Amino acid sequence: MTEQSRKRALRRFRMLMCGLCVAAGLSYPADAQNAQPLDQRFLLGVGTHQGLGGVTSARGYVPATAIKQMKELGVTSFRDDFPWSDFELPGKRLGFNALNGRLETQIRSGVGIPLLILGTGHHLVPNSDPPTTDEARQRFVTYAAAAAQAVASRQPIFELWNEYNLRARAEPLFTVENYVTLARSVQPAVKQAAPSAPFVVGALGDDPGWKWTDALLKTDLLRIADGMSIHIYNHCLSPAGRTAAEAIERLQNLHQRVAQATGNPDYPIYLTETGWPTPSAKCGVTEQLAADNMAQIILWASTAGPWLKGIWLYELKDSGTKPGELEDNFGIYHFDNSPKPAVCSIRESWAFIRTSLKATRTTPAPGVVQIRSDSGSETKLALWSETASKRFEVRLKNAEPNAEISYVCQQAPGPAAGAWTALSTTPLLVSVKGTAVPDFEIRPSN
Repeated sequence: MTEQSRKRALRRFRMLMCGLCVAAGLSYPADAQNAQPLDQRFLLGVGTHQGLGGVTSARGYVPATAIKQMKELGVTSFRDDFPWSDFELPGKRLGFNALNGRLETQIRSGVGIPLLILGTGHHLVPNSDPPTTDEARQRFVTYAAAAAQAVASRQPIFELWNEYNLRARAEPLFTVENYVTLARSVQPAVKQAAPSAPFVVGALGDDPGWKWTDALLKTDLLRIADGMSIHIYNHCLSPAGRTAAEAIERLQNLHQRVAQATGNPDYPIYLTETGWPTPSAKCGVTEQLAADNMAQIILWASTAGPWLKGIWLYELKDSGTKPGELEDNFGIYHFDNSPKPAVCSIRESWAFIRTSLKATRTTPAPGVVQIRSDSGSETKLALWSETASKRFEVRLKNAEPNAEISYVCQQAPGPAAGAWTALSTTPLLVSVKGTAVPDFEIRPSN
């Protein structure tokens, strides 16, 4: 077998194995996960809006407050806009200035790895939204290179545009071809300015049937990119579909598509937006359900494998004060910066799982998820019901005297080991020191 034939055979085998693994809904085997704590190989971030709005944010974003909140949550990254129109001022003057000073402050704080969106058109550059001419693309490349160089020391990640595909529905210039042409122009300049910074493409908004996604995957763009990003929301589905489980299923579907297109089951994928808004009107969920969903997806992430590079929850705080307005109510904190239940839920679920060295996901009963994690010195379990309509009771079979059992953000003392306790969408957390292997009995709740 020639070297070329050997490589083709290996590629086909990897594609087949990846397809079988994802199709079966299995976690990666424990020995396939890196022998590093989760927080050293995976980023948990939040979306912020320091890069939009100029000197003073109408959304209420203030760097000092946001920095404090991110430290409180324990997140390791943030995602924000790095708009061309604010970075390049008239006269082709490029750099940080009063318009993007809030973003600069947050980046320079070192509060987390910045994932920065290179995008938007420029009001002084014709054909720039999106860039479709050689002149517009070159101007965009110049901006992107300067922006990358300005923050290169902060270990950034760069994402090309934001939900480019959604504008394709009504604007004919937002084509796969124009996006790929732009990416091919931008990538070398960004890598030269910030060689170690991942250059991520896609930033896919909701794509029913994966039509735009599949068209992108048929190009060779992922060969020059360092990863692919996607946004997943389900708040406007029927109430039964507004779950972390539904979001995870779609993310795994994308993983399968990307793996098959690239021949690489570990090709990096970034979930750069996901969340559950809490307005009082249509498409809203309760603050508690939003909190439960975020805890679930964080805990599940420990089992995903090396292909999942991070999850960015949208967004840090509410962007407005209208209770019935969808876009005003995606926040983890309220507009006045008071915490929603999600604050505690994110903090505690992340603290529980971030030291995980290896983890697996199982389904001990229909509708029940169990995450088993090994952090070296202890074994941890997390259990929950995937939907609010299904409730169960559980108890620890082999009641360990040193087992710690509690619900995420529980206020009262935890359930006693060996006692039946309710199981809902709020994850139940169990920690056992040493080599003990805890196991549960599960029964439907009356």
